[in-house]
Amino acid sequence: MKYLSLLLCLLFPLLLRAQGGMWVPLSLEKNNEKEMKSLGLKIKADDLFNNEKPSIKDAICQFDGGCTGEMISPEGLLLTNHHCGFDAIQQLSTLEKNYVDNGYWAKNRSEELPAEGVTAMFVIRMEDITAMALRDVQEGMAERDRQAQIDKNLQQIKVNTKKEAWQDILFRAFYNGNQYYMFITATYKDVRLVGTPPASIGKFGSDTDNWVWPRHTGDFSMFRVYADKDNKPAAYSPNNVPFKPKHFLPISVDGIKEGDFTLVYGFPGRTDEYLPASAISLTERAIDPLRIDIRDRALKIIDGYMRKDPDVKISYIAQYSYIANGWKKWQGEVLGLRKSKAVEQKKAYEAEFTNRVENNIDWKYRYGNVLPRLNEVYAQIEPYRIAAENYAETFQRNNQLLSLAAAYNPLLEMVDQGKLDEFEKKKPEYREKLAAYFRDYRPHVDQAVFANLAERYANTVKAEWGADLLKEAANKAGGYDALTKKLVYNSVFSSKNRLDSMLNLPAQAFTEGMRKDPAFAFWRSLQDNYSKNLQPKLAELTPQLTLLQRQYMDAQMKVFREKRFFPDANSTLRVTYGKVRGYEPRDAVQYGYQTDLDGVMEKYVPGDYEFDLPARLLELWKNKDYGQYSTPDGRLPVAFIATNHTTGGNSGSPALDAKGNLIGLNFDRVWEGTMSDLNYDPAICRNIMVDARYILFIIDKYAGAGHLLQEMKIVKGKKRG
Repeated sequence: MKYLSLLLCLLFPLLLRAQGGMWVPLSLEKNNEKEMKSLGLKIKADDLFNNEKPSIKDAICQFDGGCTGEMISPEGLLLTNHHCGFDAIQQLSTLEKNYVDNGYWAKNRSEELPAEGVTAMFVIRMEDITAMALRDVQEGMAERDRQAQIDKNLQQIKVNTKKEAWQDILFRAFYNGNQYYMFITATYKDVRLVGTPPASIGKFGSDTDNWVWPRHTGDFSMFRVYADKDNKPAAYSPNNVPFKPKHFLPISVDGIKEGDFTLVYGFPGRTDEYLPASAISLTERAIDPLRIDIRDRALKIIDGYMRKDPDVKISYIAQYSYIANGWKKWQGEVLGLRKSKAVEQKKAYEAEFTNRVENNIDWKYRYGNVLPRLNEVYAQIEPYRIAAENYAETFQRNNQLLSLAAAYNPLLEMVDQGKLDEFEKKKPEYREKLAAYFRDYRPHVDQAVFANLAERYANTVKAEWGADLLKEAANKAGGYDALTKKLVYNSVFSSKNRLDSMLNLPAQAFTEGMRKDPAFAFWRSLQDNYSKNLQPKLAELTPQLTLLQRQYMDAQMKVFREKRFFPDANSTLRVTYGKVRGYEPRDAVQYGYQTDLDGVMEKYVPGDYEFDLPARLLELWKNKDYGQYSTPDGRLPVAFIATNHTTGGNSGSPALDAKGNLIGLNFDRVWEGTMSDLNYDPAICRNIMVDARYILFIIDKYAGAGHLLQEMKIVKGKKRG
């Protein structure tokens, strides 16, 4: 009886928890409208998403392939996070025109700066195509044959689907391949920077405050989408005109209070909510700690150079933020998984699943071996997954030299395969990227990171998985520092001029030069070892996991009919909703739901690169010159939290009130809730949003860019635009 009580305590939160989830907007009326209304929604599901007429979904776009943005004016004005626009801001910056440190505000359309390569992708319509996608797919088919049949079906669907020439068709699998959706999209490629606060506002708190609450970051930037004269996507041209969206979001300055309904609309990247306990355990005790250790080493080295040299700081600030983002997220993920007892909850859930399956003849025949077999394969693949992640973090994600060398391998393979025409066509694409890459590359920084991580790798993997290879090379060179200096400074991949000269060579001379290059040869030896000793086992077991996870997903949906299952995030358009709410992360600690400018000043440290503040903001605070953006008690709101279920990709997503007005801009999650990618728990999972009033205050009072507000629709009194 005691065990049963414990089982029920662990199980029921998984089966009955309200809110949470990243819901397909096409199905809101069927699956979510009633619950959203009960939580406070005042508009219809049809207002949020409609394939046939303008709706709020037409204001939402995927920004630059990995974030979310939204239209906030009828003239294509786009709002997203500062960190989402940061690459573009950095690329447009120089030491003389330092938009990272000083910010930038276009005074008129002619001053809006083209953000090369940045895109805004809108969903025109979406459709459930599961029946057509899975036509002639039989149970028991080999994974390769199954996928081949699905690909054939999707190709036929693509041929039969009517669309405009400027539109694209995307297919995405849901529920681990048990369902399929089609998206008709339009991607706009002329996007221009309109305004950004300085990093001292847009990145205030930087990496120290990343993933934590209370938060005081004005994480926003503004762009404008341009189109041709017919409002269609077009490459950059001075003749293009501002894009006219079917819908744009009114912005409310009414503010929020605890318990208010909130909805976040965007393109969440990836979640894995339905994994077995064995997979969660692997992440908690092995994969995340490994990632954290490697990135901790890299960050300490880069930070040391950034603090000494302003040139390194501006060159590596984006790289540093990228590395630190995952590093801190994984720490919070481990903390949250342990605090929420995620593994224990999953085991209780699996016990109930097994009990139900065992007591149903049909389910026992079909699903009886799925979970045991899934756990068995996870046990088999565990050491290989750990080693593969070690390799990726060491030589791909945190090593610029070898990553660049690897990127050039396809050119060599084209020549080896006799595809000389393709080789010549591809070379200009590679050459075009040289200036941007080497603008921010500093060999001495990369070499220091390389030496540290290479030694760590050699001491943490099996001899046959690369340890012996590294140790032998280091001994021969006189140590890891000497080895990596030799590789970095003698390689064409650390010099723009030398790499450009290499690209100018004829095909055969190019391949000969590549093979003689010390960095490329070293990468090739590591990659060959990986391909020989690690990849085969991964290639053998991964398809088995794919099949079993799909079967397990199907089984869960059949066995737990009382539970609603939202599909895992896969970078497609989703809706999540909840309420403004504080939380208690641990014993005797309670956080409120709102921060304000007074809290910014409490963190202010003059001269500190994370907590310094511009003089203008200090002046506005001193004079309490907040305009219409203050609270009734005279404070200026900065950020707030709610129970919306978000993840990477939701950065830049609009936070909407019950009537569809923009009240905030999603940019982060609380540290203890970063495990929501694997185990959403409404008790501690919170998303963090910049308050719309702070955004408008910065634009208006700080930047003096009130002309931008004139094209927005600012609402008061909870009106709907």
